[in-house]
Amino acid sequence: MTDLTALTLDEARQGLAKGDFTALELTEAHLAAMEAAAALNAYVLDTPDRARAMARESDARRKRGEAGRLEGIPLGVKDLFATEGTRTTACSRILGDFVPPYESTVTRQLWQQGAVMLGKLNNDEFAMGSSNETSAFGPVVNPFLPPNWDAAKARAALAADRKGLLVPGGSSGGSAAAVAANLCLGATATDTGGSIRQPAAFTGTVGIKPTYGRCSRWGIVAFASSLDQAGPIAKTVRDAAALLTAMAGHDPKDSTSVDLPVPDFEAALGRSVAGKVIGIPREYRVEGMPAEIEALWRKGAEMLKAAGARIVDVSLPHTKYALPAYYIVAPAEASSNLARYDGVRYGLRVKGRDIVEMYEKTRAAGFGREVKRRILIGTYVLSAGYYDAYYLRAQKIRTLIKRDFETVYAEGVDAILTPATPSAAFGIAEKAEADPVEMYLNDIFTVTVNMAGLPGLALPGGTDPSGLPLGLQLIGRPFDEETLFSLAGVIEDQAGRVRAPRWWA
Repeated sequence: MTDLTALTLDEARQGLAKGDFTALELTEAHLAAMEAAAALNAYVLDTPDRARAMARESDARRKRGEAGRLEGIPLGVKDLFATEGTRTTACSRILGDFVPPYESTVTRQLWQQGAVMLGKLNNDEFAMGSSNETSAFGPVVNPFLPPNWDAAKARAALAADRKGLLVPGGSSGGSAAAVAANLCLGATATDTGGSIRQPAAFTGTVGIKPTYGRCSRWGIVAFASSLDQAGPIAKTVRDAAALLTAMAGHDPKDSTSVDLPVPDFEAALGRSVAGKVIGIPREYRVEGMPAEIEALWRKGAEMLKAAGARIVDVSLPHTKYALPAYYIVAPAEASSNLARYDGVRYGLRVKGRDIVEMYEKTRAAGFGREVKRRILIGTYVLSAGYYDAYYLRAQKIRTLIKRDFETVYAEGVDAILTPATPSAAFGIAEKAEADPVEMYLNDIFTVTVNMAGLPGLALPGGTDPSGLPLGLQLIGRPFDEETLFSLAGVIEDQAGRVRAPRWWA
């Protein structure tokens, strides 16, 4: 019997269309896999009853000849997306058992295309983190084994404190781990500074952050509103293209949603990339870059060159300012967005002698350490006397970063190739307990894309000497995700997929 969870999304679609199995059978297989892999902590809420009901409805629609693009496909949903009637917490204690009375636009569109919801996926609290260790539900475990570990040692650590096992990246670590461990056929995710692309790189999956405005932000818990963007994480480039086609589109409820037609992104796969100009930015060769990352980058360029693309050196001179500017802009917006969590309207409430003490106690008990750190940073840079010195200066740098990309693209460059991360996945508690700045450096290759509002795609390009996945990143012109998918398809065809071993059960 074929392991239905090992199928790609596209293979599952074909099997469903041919009648090889039903949506209910496909869903049951994933529910069983989720139960067996519960210790990985990828899901914070399983919704088996809803999943089975949706699968039965899907099978009925297929019999009536009304199948959608994602008919019967079981998906996981990052716990940042509001799901009507199903708990949504942003993985924070402060939202408690909040059950939204509405559905996010992105998930609603997925259900309209016939997809099935398996449950809510773990993420860093309010999407603030690069390792999925800040979640109120605890860290997620990367399904790849640490260097020189065997299955027995990994299972022992899983049963104990998880230390030594690998992080899946963040903030969409639950999404990436669930896809890599075959616990869903795809997952929703969000990216504020690399939170789709970095976990995809750590787990051997494919993730795309579309152009800002391509997907609606309505119904997604906000972190930094001018940077947040929804996107998918999937097993293959084609699977990611199928998901993005369903997720994207104009939404009048989101003032930042762009009214542009949504292409069939899957149709871009297989297109010739001959003549495409690929830029290699010299500023991304950072000090101390591991040899395997440099080799991966070079290999990626050679793959595209072999397919007929032209490789050129380019300069993005303000890249070195991107990370510090990002960690001013993002916390500033976060401090404003998170002011609504005060214990008055919804979520956690800790009683106090008066309303001020109630605010203080509620926020002290409800927010985790990293969220508090970013709120304090954000409040500081927005305060009188520091707004001009920090926030306005960071916004000016953001404009210069965007202008760098515009200059390169105006010179005829079609896309830019970079590493996705400065290293392979690291261990749980390895960096979270050290200097937080070291953790922030994980976003060094990804934050520029959010600051400029551009599309960025991460996919496996190879492995390090220990067999851990390493990711490449493609950065495109605004609303030109099609070129990224065509280029990514070329790399995937040559590099192949990286699959995690199944050691936890």
